[in-house]
Amino acid sequence: MLLRKIPPIEPRSEGRLSYQYEIERRLADRLRQASKEERRRLYSEVYDELFRSVPDHPQVVGIADPAGLQRTAANRAKCLSRFLTPHSTFLEVGPGDCILALEVAKIVAKVYAVDVSAEITQRSELPANFQLILSDGCSISVPPNSVDVAYSDQLMEHLHPDDALEQLRNLYLALKPGGVYICNTPNRLTGPHDISKYFTEEPTGFHLKEFTTTDLVRILRAAGFRKVQVPVPARGGYLPIPTLPAVATRYVVVPSGPAVAIESVLERLPRKTARWVASRFYVRWLFSRVLAIK
Repeated sequence: MLLRKIPPIEPRSEGRLSYQYEIERRLADRLRQASKEERRRLYSEVYDELFRSVPDHPQVVGIADPAGLQRTAANRAKCLSRFLTPHSTFLEVGPGDCILALEVAKIVAKVYAVDVSAEITQRSELPANFQLILSDGCSISVPPNSVDVAYSDQLMEHLHPDDALEQLRNLYLALKPGGVYICNTPNRLTGPHDISKYFTEEPTGFHLKEFTTTDLVRILRAAGFRKVQVPVPARGGYLPIPTLPAVATRYVVVPSGPAVAIESVLERLPRKTARWVASRFYVRWLFSRVLAIK
């Protein structure tokens, strides 16, 4: 039985959610318990099995209509355009359906899309400046010092904690000096955010570890990045005040210090209180993403 109410927009039944949860938890446990060498092949295997076994998985069929997904990708590409030029090389790790990466390919010289699953990324036609690369979960098989902007959305939380630092170090090597990595990942303080959110108080599905901004600052600096900041969506870009992503036209970059300071306070509060505060509009955008500079 579900422990939490299904939102009205959730189109799937309790039975289908339970079915996905049981499969995802079983496959995620294989990753959690596997050795480092075993995980090299398991990332691809478990995700391919998940998408084959759960044909109504949101990443397979999409909850929104295709036009809506395209609008979202176009909006994200517009936000990212602050960091891009027609001569840029862009890399997305965990591109999923590749809609964003293909949108960015319209405005840059080269796009790399790195994913562990061949099932979700299958495309019949790709532009000439687009290259899809399969990964073992840690590797970033692109030329060193070749990438201007790297991006991931809902990726870090899917990595085994022992693999996260290795992947970030590989991302660091792929970036040019002065290159940036924008990491968008759900914050642990408002979690869990995977399928287990309907069943447990801790992530037990494919979110192997959910991070705080504080966690991300520490691990990115350990990977070699010299500076970590917080980009927030904004209309005009001249004030560090977050706005709805639907009307955002660019990112404003602010120091990571305020987010780290707020998190240190929230960590001392009761779990439910901290979750409520961290999910409020003007607070949560400080926790949504970080930008690391090589």
